Amino acid sequence: MDITTAYLTDYLPILLFLLVAAVVCVAAVSLSLLAGINRPDAEKVSQYECGFEPFESARIKFDVRFYLVAILFIIFDLEVAFLFPWAITLKDLGDTSFWSMMLFLGILTVGFIYEWKKGALDWE
Repeated sequence: MDITTAYLTDYLPILLFLLVAAVVCVAAVSLSLLAGINRPDAEKVSQYECGFEPFESARIKFDVRFYLVAILFIIFDLEVAFLFPWAITLKDLGDTSFWSMMLFLGILTVGFIYEWKKGALDWE
C-alpha cells in the first residue's frame, strides 16, 4: 500500500460520516415535503412583524445604538470565551500569558469605554 492510499484511507470515516449526514438530510426534507400539508391562505403567506401589520419599508436606516449593543455583546462574549480557559490553565502558562491576557483585557476595556461614552449603556 503506497502513501497516497494510506492517506486517503485515513479520511474514509469522515467521507462516510458526510455521506450518511447527506442521506439523512435529504430523507428528512423529502419526508417533510411528502407528509406535510400545504394549504396556503392569505393569512399564512402574509408578512409578519411582531404581531401587527408591517408599516414601513424594510430599507429603513437603523439607529446606531443597535450596532453599539452588538459591539458590546461581542466585547463581553469574547472576554468570557477567552477568560475561562485562560484562568483554568494560568498556573501552567507563566508570566507571559498573564501579561498578554492583561493586554487583551485592556483592549476590551477601551472598547467598553467607547461604548459608555457613546451612550450605548443609557436605556431610554
